Amino acid sequence: MAGISAALVKELRGMSGAGMMDCKKALGETDGNIEKAMELLREKGLGKAAKKSDRLASEGLIGVKVSDDFKVATITEINSETDFVAKNEHFIGLTEKITQLVQEKDIADVEELKKTEVDGIAFEEYFNTNIAKIGENLVVRRIATIKTKENGIVNGYAHSNGRVGVILGAACENEDVAKKATVLLKNIAMHAAAMKPQYISYQELDAEFVEKETEALKATIEKENIELKRLGKTLKHVPKYASKLQLSDKVLEDTKKELEDALRAEGKPEKIWDRIIPGQIQRFIADNTLLDQELTLLSQFFVMDDKKTIEQVLEEKSKEFGGKIEITEYVRFELGEGLEKKGCDFAAEVAEQLK
Repeated sequence: MAGISAALVKELRGMSGAGMMDCKKALGETDGNIEKAMELLREKGLGKAAKKSDRLASEGLIGVKVSDDFKVATITEINSETDFVAKNEHFIGLTEKITQLVQEKDIADVEELKKTEVDGIAFEEYFNTNIAKIGENLVVRRIATIKTKENGIVNGYAHSNGRVGVILGAACENEDVAKKATVLLKNIAMHAAAMKPQYISYQELDAEFVEKETEALKATIEKENIELKRLGKTLKHVPKYASKLQLSDKVLEDTKKELEDALRAEGKPEKIWDRIIPGQIQRFIADNTLLDQELTLLSQFFVMDDKKTIEQVLEEKSKEFGGKIEITEYVRFELGEGLEKKGCDFAAEVAEQLK
């Protein structure tokens, strides 16, 4: 090993990304043959990766990549074991590179990703080398891509801490409207990152689920009202419904008649009803769609203008831009969702790292 030059160690380090002492040791074991040393480092990297593979990785980063023409958007979740590693420049670069690779090669899922190559190296070998280099188990957990059709537009947003990301796709009336809608879609993606909708529209909700959730919502509010009454505070309104899925034409028509009867009883002139009732109907809908507001993007009140729902903002912008804008696809990843973090013995963890 004494005969191994610093220049050769530096060259191998540049090729492999491995630590200086690992490079020096590999060159010593291969009598200075840099190609054999490189192969040895790869083999050792695979061994280190295998040792770490059963360790839970629930930290990491969400990566978002939007193509320059706003026609393709990709989102990835790549996990590490600790948030310390997630802040490492090498890991950040790895996340960006894999997200770009997924988009450029139009990779549909993680299994397909594993069968591809990176810089002429099989992906699994490339990834395992990075596991060995970083020193923690890493996992590409999930990926998704949205591609637009004619006159479509995509955009996305990843929060600055990398823990949540969103990509959206919209169909527009024409290409001019699509270009104008780019910033709007980015703002809606930011809204979705913060407000966590699970669906685009109430039409995606299951009727049986809605009925069960409506009863649960009423019970919750009624329970809260018992305490509010005890404290002498204003009681909350208990809605009849929780979703637009329940607001049939008959329900809305009956509600309109009830509102007209109330205005008549108050002695309001019939000629001004058409200025009062539309607002009251909108208030009725808002009060009776609390489940939609929690779970669906279009029914949520826009964080940048909380007097309007996302649906109303889209209608307003459609008129302003000269053509219809309709959100058709939505993907939101939150780091580690669905993963159960395990407790660990810190001393044992340190000992494991030293192996």
